[in-house]
Amino acid sequence: MRDLTPGFLLQAVSFFLRLTSTMEKFMQGFIRACSFVVALGGAGVAQAVDITGAGATFPYPIYSKWAEIYKAKTGSGLNYQSIGSGGGIKQIKSKTVDFGASDMPLKAEDLEKDGLVQFPAVIGGVVPVVNLEGVAPGQMKMTGTLLADIYMGKVKKWNDPAIAALNAGVRLPDENITVVRRADGSGTTFLFTNYLSKVSTDWKDKVGAGTAVQWPEGVGGKGNEGVASYVQRIKGGIGYVEYAYAKKNKMIHLAMKNKAGEFVQPDDLTFQAAASFAEWSKVPGFGEILTEQPGKTSWPITGASFILMHKVQADPAKGAEVVKFFDWAFKNGQKTAEELDYVPLPPVLVKQIDTALRASLKDASGNPVIK
Repeated sequence: MRDLTPGFLLQAVSFFLRLTSTMEKFMQGFIRACSFVVALGGAGVAQAVDITGAGATFPYPIYSKWAEIYKAKTGSGLNYQSIGSGGGIKQIKSKTVDFGASDMPLKAEDLEKDGLVQFPAVIGGVVPVVNLEGVAPGQMKMTGTLLADIYMGKVKKWNDPAIAALNAGVRLPDENITVVRRADGSGTTFLFTNYLSKVSTDWKDKVGAGTAVQWPEGVGGKGNEGVASYVQRIKGGIGYVEYAYAKKNKMIHLAMKNKAGEFVQPDDLTFQAAASFAEWSKVPGFGEILTEQPGKTSWPITGASFILMHKVQADPAKGAEVVKFFDWAFKNGQKTAEELDYVPLPPVLVKQIDTALRASLKDASGNPVIK
């Protein structure tokens, strides 16, 4: 056994000190490396900003599809609740969502009062649908005044002379008509009742237009889904839904007589024809209503769906992400919109919206949200 001489002890202490210094440097480097990795992970999370929206059922099919594609490309998600336009307006006013959606544009004074900014996101059509055996989609013709009379309970049978006069050669059953309408506050209802108010003085005077009205007749379903489901189950039923729901569920839609006196079928071309008459920049908040537009090929119950946001954004990152999502959709989601029978916004309108949002959206300090 080696003697523990002073020299040996001095060498051992020196070795131990060098070893301790080396281990300390290693641990410091290890901690810095771990911190760097964590920072990188945190940066990745910060870039993926999830947003929430609620409102109109009218655009739900396209918003959900856009959200799916956008999530795959950016990692940022959209949770959109299809609760009806009335619910969307309430949610954005109470600041429980990042944006609200409504098929009824708010008036300038309402936008100002609640500190909101509004812009259209997509254009589509509302269609009357029926459950009649032996009738093919688009085969039966309907006018706006006759549709109003049906919804007012004046016309109660499918073989009524007024319906038969329009539909020579169509086998009309001796069945009662069951009216189906929305039970919730709905932008689809606004478009439908706004159209009926334009074509029927009686409807305008006795019922009027709105997201919710005092219906003279009918059973109520919640959302486009609820109305579609009721019409499919009730023999002799008639309802109104966004066209994508009618097409997806293979429902029997009606041909409608438009302002030019032509009977037209619903599709993206007839919706686009109606939208071509819009003068977006002349209406505050781009609040154009596209029902009963002129033109031989215009679908008479066409409308835009609108996005509502607060001008002052409590969470600027969320506000910026909402704008980023719709900007992406406007520039990259046109084909998807067309596949679902919606009409994408024209490029000139997209540019006008971008300019308006850059000027309107601010943080609490008054700085622009969109850099």
